[in-house]
Amino acid sequence: MRSGFTLRAFMAGVCLSFFISIFAPYGVLMIKGSEMAENFATPAAMFILLILTLVINPLLKLVRKSWGFSHEELAAIYVMMIVACSIPTMGLTANLLPTLSGAFYYASSENEWEDIIWPYLPGWLFPKNPEVTVKYFYEGLSKGESIPWGAWTRSLLAWLPLLLAIYLMMISMMVVLRRQWVERERLLFPLVQLPLEMMEQDVSLLGPFFRNKLMWLGFSIPFLIGLWNGLHSYYHFLPPIKTAWSFPILRRTTGLNIKVIFPIIGFAYLVNLNVAFSLWSFSILGNVQTGIMRMIGWSIGPREPYCASSPSVSYQAMGAMIVLVVYGLWIARGHLRDVLRRALWRGSGLDDSGEMMSYRTAIFSIVLGSTVVVLWLEMAGLRWYFTLIFLSAAFCLFLGLTRIVCEGGVAFAKAPLIPQYFLTYAVGSNALGPVGLAGLATTFAWSADIKTFVMSSVANGLKVADTARMRKRPLFWGVLVAILISIAGSVWITLKLGYKYGGINLHPWYFGGCPRVPYEDFMGHILLNPASVDPRRWAFAGIGAGIMGFLMFMNHRFFWWPIHPLGFPIGNTLPLIKTWFSIFLAWLFKTTILKYGGAGLYRKFRPFFLGLVVGHIAVAGMWLIIDYFTGMTNNFVPFQ
Repeated sequence: MRSGFTLRAFMAGVCLSFFISIFAPYGVLMIKGSEMAENFATPAAMFILLILTLVINPLLKLVRKSWGFSHEELAAIYVMMIVACSIPTMGLTANLLPTLSGAFYYASSENEWEDIIWPYLPGWLFPKNPEVTVKYFYEGLSKGESIPWGAWTRSLLAWLPLLLAIYLMMISMMVVLRRQWVERERLLFPLVQLPLEMMEQDVSLLGPFFRNKLMWLGFSIPFLIGLWNGLHSYYHFLPPIKTAWSFPILRRTTGLNIKVIFPIIGFAYLVNLNVAFSLWSFSILGNVQTGIMRMIGWSIGPREPYCASSPSVSYQAMGAMIVLVVYGLWIARGHLRDVLRRALWRGSGLDDSGEMMSYRTAIFSIVLGSTVVVLWLEMAGLRWYFTLIFLSAAFCLFLGLTRIVCEGGVAFAKAPLIPQYFLTYAVGSNALGPVGLAGLATTFAWSADIKTFVMSSVANGLKVADTARMRKRPLFWGVLVAILISIAGSVWITLKLGYKYGGINLHPWYFGGCPRVPYEDFMGHILLNPASVDPRRWAFAGIGAGIMGFLMFMNHRFFWWPIHPLGFPIGNTLPLIKTWFSIFLAWLFKTTILKYGGAGLYRKFRPFFLGLVVGHIAVAGMWLIIDYFTGMTNNFVPFQ
């Protein structure tokens, strides 16, 4: 195996990670364009890789062949970029900074947060003089005033140990599970198939992927549509090409979203047919279940933020997610036993020299990281035994979603239930108390609206490194540097934009809805309406767990069983409700192609469907660059 992690590859990865950490927030907050770092596909990294492999590398090779990046070097750069993509916006920073400031900016005499919320917030986690510091973050500084960096330093440094502990745990868990998922279960990892194709090289200046005519045919469809719709933003007399429709169903209790999203079609074409069928069919079933419950007026409570359509469906799906993770760990029990033996006694024949870190280091990192998180949240107000429940639920969701991404190629997914509500209804709000609820409110920054996170990027990155036959040990330092750079760069640019232009002028969600949810919809609501342990919620969790257990048992024991369980836990979440039709189209195309043309025709059309992804990402990135220079805003190419 070659390292691929050369000095120039490392420096390129550092520079590009920093660029992503700056431009991804700028593109969302300032340009209000395409969201290039807010999903598991990490479009920003793919767009930069496209420029590297299609333009920069051929030019370098044209000057001198040895100047071009090798396949392994491109893989190392790409891994650093996808990790960097998982932090700047939805992954952390765009949630963290508003969460630290929203409790103060949106406090008013009407909601009485100053009396019912402020006294319980751990002051060391929030900026100094928040009444003044936060006001200018949301409304902008007056001319001649400087950004109060010092007011944020203490709180951000206090957050750093927690974040690094969480990310170290995520990396370590993926190191432990890599061999099981990649070599034993042979998950497909559809989201990395395209970058791997783009990185392929031969004697020609352009790789074989870019010489395929079918790829360029697929590329042209989303590119031309996106080009035309982008021009509509500049010239309104040009009618936009519509690719999305919505129809009310079940007496208007819910809706059916019909969206043609080209990257989703491209990725779903790579997925096994039974997995793709599971994703779109369970989305329809979940939507119908929600509609029927609304028709008959039955509910166990109002919809909770960031959760599925109703609490009953949320807990049903959460039960399914728990079984997905537990059953997966049970299947991997032999491998996990060997890992522990290798880590504790060196008594296993399992070789860990090819992993990103030794199994001993990985197990130690998981224990150390867990200890840091428990102590940190204890200091924030959440008792250690409640933290263990919360942390178990949070990492169950992280592992479950990562598994779904790696096996199902789902670029857009989120948890059916957030761990804050899971804990609150598991023990009751009175047991947590106001201080515990305040501690939970701070966790919304990294474990609530999770549409991307470091664990999924590391899992995909390890698959890239494995396919490129790279030495993985040096890659750990690249991943760690990418995390630190992405945190620092995204915090810097978000604070700078907020104080210069005023956060409320930048993005209606990140500076409007996001900072309210932890304190208004969660902590404030529960303080005024105490939550007790609700047997109905856990009954639905049990129903979901039972159904999921049956589906997983049948899927693993019987080859003929047609229903894959992967879509059940996320079927009624908003991302899948938006993307189900595109997954259905991919499933229909692939079914037809395999039926009438066999595996040969499937492989022949593969570049066409990958071209759909490349074309969409290319036009989204192109308009971001153009809009940056022209000052145009709200000109975006939708990814979901």
